[in-house]
Amino acid sequence: MASASLQFFAFILALFGVFGDITATLLPNWKVNADVGSNIITAITQMQGLWMDCTWYSTGMFSCTLKYSVLSLPTYIQAARTTMVLSCILSAFGICITTVGMKCTKLGGDTDSKSHACFAGGVCFIIAGICGLVPTSWHMREIISNFLDQTIPESSKHEPGGAVYTGFISAGLLLVAGVIFCTSCLKKQQGAWLYPPKQHQFPSTEQESNAGYNLKDYV
Repeated sequence: MASASLQFFAFILALFGVFGDITATLLPNWKVNADVGSNIITAITQMQGLWMDCTWYSTGMFSCTLKYSVLSLPTYIQAARTTMVLSCILSAFGICITTVGMKCTKLGGDTDSKSHACFAGGVCFIIAGICGLVPTSWHMREIISNFLDQTIPESSKHEPGGAVYTGFISAGLLLVAGVIFCTSCLKKQQGAWLYPPKQHQFPSTEQESNAGYNLKDYV
């Protein structure tokens, strides 16, 4: 079974993954388009996120517009909203479960209960990592395909923003943490199957010896 220090390391990775997942979900810079134009004074930077679109002007002004209509959004943005929110919920739920199941905590009862809780938390982290990896990959694919499309004008092309990279890193951290927690519990269960506890049969031996003495008395 993995040591308590390894589980604590996986827990720290999961914490960074949760914070990064929430940050990537809320950031508006999933897609970035810098349009300098003919004058540097009127240069603007357009950012598109899952929930809002923001525009930053070189004069210092910054404005954002919320995306109220869900049905008017592209399919990959609708899917990204759902999967990223699900990833945040599952990862936060995994933090609560693994806190109970870790070896360095005094919660969760006996060793078997803590092992099951640790495994359940690891599964939550793995599913959360997959849910976070799907929208970021889909977004990256859409951005690259539009950027390479010659029929799309240059002003409508975008580049990946910081939120996409944050989502990638967070998903990787959650996957690594989930694998560590799950393998630590599996190793313990395999050890219990390979080396079952020995049963002592002292009472039966004593009965046989007593029976032998009784037979000698009758001879």
